[in-house]
Amino acid sequence: MTGVLGSVQTVGSFTGQHVLAEMEGIDADLLNDEALLRDILTSALDQAGATVLDVTSKRFEPQGVTVLALLSESHASLHTYPEIGSVFVDVFTCGHRAKPEVAVQLLAEALRTPVVHAKTIRRGKDD
Repeated sequence: MTGVLGSVQTVGSFTGQHVLAEMEGIDADLLNDEALLRDILTSALDQAGATVLDVTSKRFEPQGVTVLALLSESHASLHTYPEIGSVFVDVFTCGHRAKPEVAVQLLAEALRTPVVHAKTIRRGKDD
């Protein structure tokens, strides 16, 4: 493809995995600890082979935390609901190197929850 911007080179395959999960039965104190959640998410992503570029977060009043991770492969997020002991998790990675399902499992272990409802969506063209 050419045009005003010149030629476009292919650097990877147009494929990815998007894991959407809900976790329940988590201690409210864990779900309100912004620094801990940032560390847990970063560690899980690193161990799952993702490249974490940046992490940002926000603790809400009176409770709840959102953590967003920018990845070379795409993104990941946590949205907590301490009042009901639950968290929404979203991990999307392009390519085949990073393993988002592993990241979600590691998050569940770190949050000490046996209750995980997860769905993996294959995106793009699987090579």
